[in-house]
Amino acid sequence: MAGWYEEAVGLLRRPAVAEMAVDVLLCAVPIWAAVMIGLVIGWARGKHQRKDAALADDDDAADASGDAGDCVDGRTFFEGGHHVVTEKDLEHLVQLLDNKESGDTTWQHLMERTTSNMTYKAWRREPEVGPIMYCSRTIFEDATPELVRDFFWDDEFRLKWDPMLAYFKILEEFPQNGTMIIHWIKKFPFFCSDREYIFGRRIWESGKTYYCVTKGVPYPALPKKEKPRRVELYFSSWRIRAVQSPKQDGQQSACEVTLVHYEDMGIPKDVAKVGVRHGMWGAVKKFQSGFRAYQQMRDTENTLSRSAIMARVTTKTSIASSSCPLDQEPSNAAKTIDESENSRAVQPGFDWKWVVFGGAVAAVCVLNTGLVGKALLIGAASRRQAKK
Repeated sequence: MAGWYEEAVGLLRRPAVAEMAVDVLLCAVPIWAAVMIGLVIGWARGKHQRKDAALADDDDAADASGDAGDCVDGRTFFEGGHHVVTEKDLEHLVQLLDNKESGDTTWQHLMERTTSNMTYKAWRREPEVGPIMYCSRTIFEDATPELVRDFFWDDEFRLKWDPMLAYFKILEEFPQNGTMIIHWIKKFPFFCSDREYIFGRRIWESGKTYYCVTKGVPYPALPKKEKPRRVELYFSSWRIRAVQSPKQDGQQSACEVTLVHYEDMGIPKDVAKVGVRHGMWGAVKKFQSGFRAYQQMRDTENTLSRSAIMARVTTKTSIASSSCPLDQEPSNAAKTIDESENSRAVQPGFDWKWVVFGGAVAAVCVLNTGLVGKALLIGAASRRQAKK
């Protein structure tokens, strides 16, 4: 035992071993510092969120007990479905489409892609208050507004093409006006908790143009849980109408979908912008392939899902046809998103704790694979070799 101890002490006294140990320590300390800071931030945020959730649950319980006393399900909360999605929500969508609520902010051109049977353009704008808004304009060749409308509503079929949708359920439906209350759970990457959505949706019809409004709604019968995290601020709505084909054949054989979307997922804006921009085209391609598969399915099957049947129950209205400014080509003065946005220097006002947190997450991921130790040792050995 004594001999082993003496050999270990002698080994540590060697200059080469000491220098390598110092090199490894210098490389490892910044990573572990990032990890520890990230853990502290995560613990602090988790504690704050649990406190807020507890207060919210208490408030919800008090509100539920202080109302009619029999509010045990959503049916007593949304009796008749008239207050789930209203005319004001439709007006909000139309105003956004007409670009009347932009204020001092401007829509920024984000993406433009074209395939053999689809054209896609996307914009975004950042209000001073609230989440980032996204607007997209998609033109499907050889598609009818009615089929696209059914496709958007058909959650049963969405499970087949949307890898993020893990679960859905129709909580309530109101056949008198087509309103539905839907429950979704969407899968997110392993470092984020899954997201839960409870939203109401309804369709208005003006001529052959459809205005499909979807927004988050409260639902006392389904209390919030710690996981999955519920997204309460959610608005995803679109206008569907027949348009002339981009092929300029003079026929209205194409379908235009103009989408306005925003939600508060609890992710910092700077992180969300990079994630959305990098994942947008992949999501659009899945959407396109899903629609074409739906088109083929409807050509061979006559049976409609419950969601598709409800999509045909619309509320008639009269909305003046307008040309949305976003439908036009972006002018030279419009702000275009720089392709190297994610590699630019961090702008003033950026929340540095998320840089540290992101570094900590990355470090933890690499540590789990055992690559950090190898990298540190290889780096230290190479520096030692250079000194020789």
